[in-house]
Amino acid sequence: MNFQPSEAQVLAVDSWRKAIVNEVVPITRQYLDRIIPKHEVKKLLKITTQFGVGNGWVAAADGGLGLDFVTSGLLYEALAEYSADLAGVCFVNEGAAAKIASAASPAIRERYLQPTLAGDLIGCSAISEPDTGSDVRAMRTTATAVDGGYRLNGEKLWISNSSVADYVVVTAATGDNAFTMFLVDREEHGFDVREIDKLGLNGWSLGQISFSDVFVPDENRLGDVGAGLRETMKGFERSRCFISLLGLGLGQAALHAAIDYAQQRRQFGKEIGKHQLVQQLLAEMAVELEASRLMVFKGLSALDVGTGSNIEASMAKMFATEAMVRVTHKAIQVHGAFGISQEFPLERYFRSARMLTIPDGTTQINTLIVGRYLTGFSAFS
Repeated sequence: MNFQPSEAQVLAVDSWRKAIVNEVVPITRQYLDRIIPKHEVKKLLKITTQFGVGNGWVAAADGGLGLDFVTSGLLYEALAEYSADLAGVCFVNEGAAAKIASAASPAIRERYLQPTLAGDLIGCSAISEPDTGSDVRAMRTTATAVDGGYRLNGEKLWISNSSVADYVVVTAATGDNAFTMFLVDREEHGFDVREIDKLGLNGWSLGQISFSDVFVPDENRLGDVGAGLRETMKGFERSRCFISLLGLGLGQAALHAAIDYAQQRRQFGKEIGKHQLVQQLLAEMAVELEASRLMVFKGLSALDVGTGSNIEASMAKMFATEAMVRVTHKAIQVHGAFGISQEFPLERYFRSARMLTIPDGTTQINTLIVGRYLTGFSAFS
């Protein structure tokens, strides 16, 4: 159990941080509370994919960088400290590319995989629906077999990257308790998107996608008929870890800001960092951040060794995202009235951290997954 990153990982993260500061931040700081537009996303992906952020999970033989999940996690955590919004855009795009690499037909792989890995195309994945939420087996979006393909009808909600995506990997019902994945191209096949205004992470698109009798050819099916739900559920292990990494980045940014402020701000004749209660707030933030980091990277390590990380990922998600709400809250307290001012970034960190307790299984859903593991009883049935 070596908790120290390798020399190669340290060098990779250091090089990546320099690129973030010099090339990424000048763009992302223009979109702190508004969606990063599509042309800017593609410009940013051209930068991130050079370092394996947005294409690292795909094997080198398929055109990706073939990074292990721990190394990828270190890179994503570094990016999230500066722009959790862009980190979210990248990991959703990377997830779409990974599904194409593992399940697409040769024609679809040739057409979509390399452009996605290079940042020329943007993908998203659509699972959640307005009336089903975490009950994915109750999804109502259907794909009806017709000559040469399928007709898609239905709505997907809470879909990240939806407004900027060139295509969507959608999971739809193809029969009784049978679900299948399809790649739907925005221009070729058509779908409607409605952007959703939300609490935080406002640089990262989140919306509703509607399919109205959309024809998708057979070659656009990803994987076998009926295998879509299994592949979807496997992806949650990875997603729960990477959503948690966005929280770690936000928490680290909040802690750095709080320490800097505590060292400079003077009250009652001395720096506020010399007051015991301020030191307590900082210490509690650091401990929760470190505990969360250990849990998240344990989940990533389980993915790397191939043992699966369903429990580790759910534990990390339920603990780390809630902990980062507490960390960013305490950073606001250290700043006092300045903490709630939009002239400082703390209130934005807090809003964005609060967002992360919801996607890829709410805190309560992940609690029930852990409970099922501990007792052998499912609360879902």
